[in-house]
Amino acid sequence: MEFSRVVMLLKKPTKDQIIALSGVFQACQLVETLAKTGSIPTDRFQVCIESLFQQNPDSTEQVFGSVENLQLGMETLQELLTLQTTAKQSDTLRYAVGVIHLSRKLLNNKTMISMIGERLEQADRQATHFSSVSHTNVIANLAQIYQDSISTFRYRIQVNGYAGYLQQDSIAQRIRCLLFAGIRAAILWHQLGGKRYHLIFSRKQLLAQLHTLRT
Repeated sequence: MEFSRVVMLLKKPTKDQIIALSGVFQACQLVETLAKTGSIPTDRFQVCIESLFQQNPDSTEQVFGSVENLQLGMETLQELLTLQTTAKQSDTLRYAVGVIHLSRKLLNNKTMISMIGERLEQADRQATHFSSVSHTNVIANLAQIYQDSISTFRYRIQVNGYAGYLQQDSIAQRIRCLLFAGIRAAILWHQLGGKRYHLIFSRKQLLAQLHTLRT
C-alpha cells in the first residue's frame, strides 16, 4: 500500500466529512422511503433540494442549512457503522454505494460538471420566480438535469419500490432529485478528503464524530 494512502487511512475523519456523508445517507434513505411508501416529510425533502443550489457555500454546514437538518442521515449512518441495519434498509446502503460511485465519475467529467452548474443556475432563478425550491416546475427541471447528465452514464442506480408509486411522474422526479442531492453530497465528501475505505477502517472514529455532532 502506498505511503500516502496509509497516511490517509490513519487520518481521523473530520466533522465536515461526517456532515457531507450524512447528507448522502439522508438522501438515499429518503429515496427508499419514497419508493416504498409514496411519501416523505416535506422539510427533509426540501433540505436535499436546497443543497443542490449551494454551489459556493461558506461552510459544509451551510450546504444543508444546519446539522439539525441531517438527523435522519446521521441516524442512518450510525446504524450502518454499528451494523444495526436491517434488511429493510439494504436498499439505502446500495443507493449510497451507487451515489458515491457516480460522484466519482462525475468528478472526472469536467464538461458535464460545467453543464450541470449552468443549468442549476437557471433552476435557481426559476425557484426564485416561484418563491419555492420545491415547486412542481422546479422539481421537474432538476429531474431533467439529472436525466440529461448523470443518467447518461453506463452505470445506473436501480430503485426498488412499489410499481404503483414508481410509475407516477411526480414520484419518479422527486427520486431523481434525491439521487442528484445524494451525488452532490458525495462530491462534497470526496472534496473534503472522504474515501470509501474510511467506512471500513475508520468506523470508531466516524462514530465518535457522529456522537459529537448529535450531542
